[in-house]
Amino acid sequence: MMAHLKERFGFFFNNRWLVFVVAMWIQTFAGIGYLFGSISPIIKSSLNYNQKQIARLGVAKDLGDSVGFLAGTLCEILPLWAALLVGAIQNFIGYGWVWLIVTGRTLPLPLWAMCILIFVGTNGETYFNTAALVSCVQNFPKSRGPVVGILKGFAGLGGAILTQIYAVIHSPDHASLIFMIAVGPAMVIIALMFIIRPVGGHRQVRPSDGLSFSFIYSICLLLASYLMGVMLVEDLIDVSHNVVIIFTAILFILLIIPIVIPISLSFTQEPRVPAEEALLLSESQKQDPENSEHDDGHEIIFSEVEEEKPKEVDLLPALERQKRIAQLQVKLAQAAAEGAVRIKRRRGPHRGEDFTLMQALKKADFWLMFFSLLLGSGSGLTVIDNLGQMSQSLGSNNTHVFVSLISIWNFLGRIGGGYFSEIIVRDNAYPRHAAMAVAQVIMAFGHFFFAMGWPGAMYIGTLLVGLGYGAHWAIVPAAASELFGLKNFGALYNFLTLANPAGSLVFSGLIASSIYDMEAEKQAQQHHDGQLNLASVLTNFLNMDEPLKCEGAICFFLTSLIMSGLCIIAAVLSMILVYRTKAVYAQLYGRSRT
Repeated sequence: MMAHLKERFGFFFNNRWLVFVVAMWIQTFAGIGYLFGSISPIIKSSLNYNQKQIARLGVAKDLGDSVGFLAGTLCEILPLWAALLVGAIQNFIGYGWVWLIVTGRTLPLPLWAMCILIFVGTNGETYFNTAALVSCVQNFPKSRGPVVGILKGFAGLGGAILTQIYAVIHSPDHASLIFMIAVGPAMVIIALMFIIRPVGGHRQVRPSDGLSFSFIYSICLLLASYLMGVMLVEDLIDVSHNVVIIFTAILFILLIIPIVIPISLSFTQEPRVPAEEALLLSESQKQDPENSEHDDGHEIIFSEVEEEKPKEVDLLPALERQKRIAQLQVKLAQAAAEGAVRIKRRRGPHRGEDFTLMQALKKADFWLMFFSLLLGSGSGLTVIDNLGQMSQSLGSNNTHVFVSLISIWNFLGRIGGGYFSEIIVRDNAYPRHAAMAVAQVIMAFGHFFFAMGWPGAMYIGTLLVGLGYGAHWAIVPAAASELFGLKNFGALYNFLTLANPAGSLVFSGLIASSIYDMEAEKQAQQHHDGQLNLASVLTNFLNMDEPLKCEGAICFFLTSLIMSGLCIIAAVLSMILVYRTKAVYAQLYGRSRT
């Protein structure tokens, strides 16, 4: 009996669904950057910063959230638990030191040093993110879209979850949120870090996997709906602290429920015998060209087919295209065997195979993916970073409502982006970036609503931009792993995430802030011209260092129109990538449909 129970626990701790569920929990703390808008007021007031100084801290936060070269490298050379530990230590030191400074427990540091601390603390997220994605994409090679979408979704929803947990603390000292950000992730990561690892997930494929994903999707939608309802109730009604505790307890239950999947698979179902797993692996390799070992001859033939096939073959239906390519492969193989043709050996990998980062950087497809992401996600991050000023300029003081709303829409965008892009890939053998183009067009409409400033524009704009922005982070990692392989996925993914701070720096740090200040100066000058008296001059002189405020839709009118145009350009780049990679996706996924 004890031996049987021990065996079952062994299956449980090596179950890929356990790794996935734990990765979901860890990803909750990979979104602490979204809480910067909640901690920046206490930093601003306690250190007497102005808005420009806070904006610089925000850029440091965005850089820390996205510069993951070290995380990607360490995840390739160290065990994933070690990389997670490094991230937890960075997070603890960075935000812990900020908390000590804000609460007056240690001497204040200059602004550049505070930027470094924010960068180091937020950069810990990249280790959580990379370790979770690398382990789960390897464990679920045939379900990359749903896996990436769900994991990135929890990162996007992390801000709303942590805000609700903070509400339980009910501390009048707002600096305690910084303390929670410093200590909470470190405790959770250290407790769970040994579970995050590849466990041979390709050998654990079961017929019930589709049902398991449906269950996870249901929990995700329920979680998002619940958080939105709780947020609205707490905003509209003055609820007691006991009610807040009950709300948070229900939240924890929803977060824990997915653990029933690995428990059910490990303790209620018979494990597969080795022979059955071997047979399953063999079948999987037959159907999935990415996970099977090709001999040199087959790779060479595939290389020649790519060069020799007529262009019109790519325009044929998937089934007919596969037949034509197979016929061409057979002819080339026969001709090569008879010495009629000489097959060239390739000098590097083809799309769909394993690339190093340096090899990928030489490919036009990689840069199309990067710049499409830069324009799309950069415009979305501009809205997230300026949501407070945007809502205030349109006459709303409930900034935290829109911060929570865009966090939830961001979450649903990531879930939906992974789900619908997987349908495009699996059912139609069509490039995943087609879903990306749709998301970018949706974002263009969202920016247009912001520009118009119509009644309800903040709600509609946050909905559309949040959904589109979130979809980017479900689609791009999955597409990168398909086109450039899994072997160096960590390095490739972390290079692509540089598009986020690059877009934020240009669109938010230069375009949005410059236009906002220009409009604010115009309004201040008009106000000044209308009140030319000694008292107003003295007031302006004494408050000349205070940041100017802009009111009305004009504040972000031009910025939003520019962002809308950039999203259209991003959609065009995505469709160019779709056109260029149709044959690759037909080769990767068309075979499983025939």
